[in-house]
Amino acid sequence: MSELTHPPGADRAETDYERVQRSAEFQALRRRFRTFVFPMTGLFLAWYLVYVLLAAYATDFMSTRLAGNITVGLVFGLGQFVSTFVITMLYARWANTHQDPIADELRQRIEGRDL
Repeated sequence: MSELTHPPGADRAETDYERVQRSAEFQALRRRFRTFVFPMTGLFLAWYLVYVLLAAYATDFMSTRLAGNITVGLVFGLGQFVSTFVITMLYARWANTHQDPIADELRQRIEGRDL
């Protein structure tokens, strides 16, 4: 038989991992994860890119003093750290309420072989 009609390993049994990966519950879990993480990552990367571009091409703006030696660039730079912590807290809260309970239930079903 050719490999097109009989792929390698086709006669082996499906693993638990493969069965779980195909399950509707796991696919929904992945989809829910991606709908939160991808937009949040895109938003952060865009914010970081704006910061880098402003630092490189808008030096007059970034060197504008706000108070004493505090400049716009310094505030934006510190904003990078703040936004990282905020995103982390938002993700942790979201995962604890929306993702983890479903993942725990799925794990219990897998370990109990109910899938």
